[in-house]
Amino acid sequence: MIPSDFTIDFADWNNAADREACLRVREIVFVLEQNVPAEDEVDDLDGVSRHVLARDVSGTAIGTGRITPQGVIGRVAVLADWRKRHVGSALVRTLVEQAQALAYPAVEMHAQLDAVPFYEKFGFAVHGDEFVECGIRHVNMRMELAPPSPPERPAPPPRPEAEVVAVDSRETALDRTLALIGDARRDLCVYTRDLDPALFDNDVVLDALKHFAIGARGATVRIIVQEPRVPAQRGHRLIAMAQRLSSAFAFRTPVQDEDLQYPSAFVLNDVRGFYFRTLGNRFDGEAINYAPGKHAQLLEYFNQVWERSEPSDELRQLSL
Repeated sequence: MIPSDFTIDFADWNNAADREACLRVREIVFVLEQNVPAEDEVDDLDGVSRHVLARDVSGTAIGTGRITPQGVIGRVAVLADWRKRHVGSALVRTLVEQAQALAYPAVEMHAQLDAVPFYEKFGFAVHGDEFVECGIRHVNMRMELAPPSPPERPAPPPRPEAEVVAVDSRETALDRTLALIGDARRDLCVYTRDLDPALFDNDVVLDALKHFAIGARGATVRIIVQEPRVPAQRGHRLIAMAQRLSSAFAFRTPVQDEDLQYPSAFVLNDVRGFYFRTLGNRFDGEAINYAPGKHAQLLEYFNQVWERSEPSDELRQLSL
């Protein structure tokens, strides 16, 4: 049965709210309940690890955990009222699935002695002698991982049948933009005048971009904005999200007149799909899921403009 009274999602350690939620759960469980010294509870690995966060239906954090770049699962903590309600199992399962997605050959953990039977249910086995950590008896546990399962939706074949869609409405524009994001493997390119709020400042597209940035290994989203002051003044939500996920998003603004006057707009993914609008202030255009020739032309133009563009004053807070 899928739990309906809590959710599991990835946490962004660079986001203050996510970070504080994780640390609050860890403080209650490890520092207050188990008397782990506060200075030992946080370390340098937090900033480079993948974190997961369990929340109840009100959005309150009830559990957390992490996996380091070395494939070590740790800091798994669940608030007392939520124990024996499958929260811990969901956290561990999500971390193991993340390790498989990242092609780790194995995962390890320092398990408290009384938690060994719990982790054995997932396939972990004791690996080495007992030791004491933060005044608590532990053992190292390890689980070999099988190669990741094929994705539920297979990657597009090298030469798929091209689907040409004439875009003439916002609904179709949103649909094609979401399809391009969904098909992308690692790279997205966007050329826009003002970040097209009708396309990129709405929940469904923002959620798709967030999942792409977090879920695709080494994901990058490069965005050329001709007039960055406009979305910055309007509080465009993509700017705020890019600040939180700055390792995936990069913005630049053209400085040459020919680039600033370019009338068109487009979105490209890295499987040779695109959505092109001759006039960037209109939705009317053409979307094709696979068009190597036209895609190559647009990508070449994008890269040329990108190289001669600069970070804008309005978006300089993104540290680009």
